[in-house]
Amino acid sequence: MNDKIQLKLVGITYNQIESGVYALILQQEDGTRRIPIIIGYAEAQAIECKLQEVITPRPLTHDLMVSLLENFGLTLHEVLIYKLESGIFAADLVISDSKGRRVIDSRSSDAIALAIRVGAPIYTTPQVLEEAGFEPDERPRQCTESSTVSTTRAPRRQLSSQTSNDISLLSDQQLAERLDIAIADERYEEAARIKSELDRRKNEKA
Repeated sequence: MNDKIQLKLVGITYNQIESGVYALILQQEDGTRRIPIIIGYAEAQAIECKLQEVITPRPLTHDLMVSLLENFGLTLHEVLIYKLESGIFAADLVISDSKGRRVIDSRSSDAIALAIRVGAPIYTTPQVLEEAGFEPDERPRQCTESSTVSTTRAPRRQLSSQTSNDISLLSDQQLAERLDIAIADERYEEAARIKSELDRRKNEKA
């Protein structure tokens, strides 16, 4: 397909109205139009952990899938979000081995979680961008993977605040200790939030 449009991942936003629902925001690589894809908690956690480079003691599902690809000599070349039907995005994984290329059907959220782990490009079609795309200053159209939600223009990723204390009030050492505990307890959403706060402070000091 020659008219593919490359997308970049802008981030994840949390729906404040409907618990457990997140919006994955993709944007044209050479443009401003964005596509919101509604995903669930598990998919948001998998993507957020990679974005924040949270190292988990055991591989998450998508990390396991990447290990399987590598161990069986398979390469993920690209992801193509090629259709939007009844509010659900359809995606293809383009995978190759020594025998040639294969195209595998996938949920768009799983495809993106894999793509960001191996550095594979993400594409869509002009038709999908036309149907689902919006400009940053517009209200996004409602596009769902599992349920409908009106989400947001927030430019950066942020998952829900589920910890009881305001992490911004904690010292760097306290945050580091809490990060280790959250990872050990497999509370990866909390770990991602703490890691984001530590990174923010590092950038401010730089």
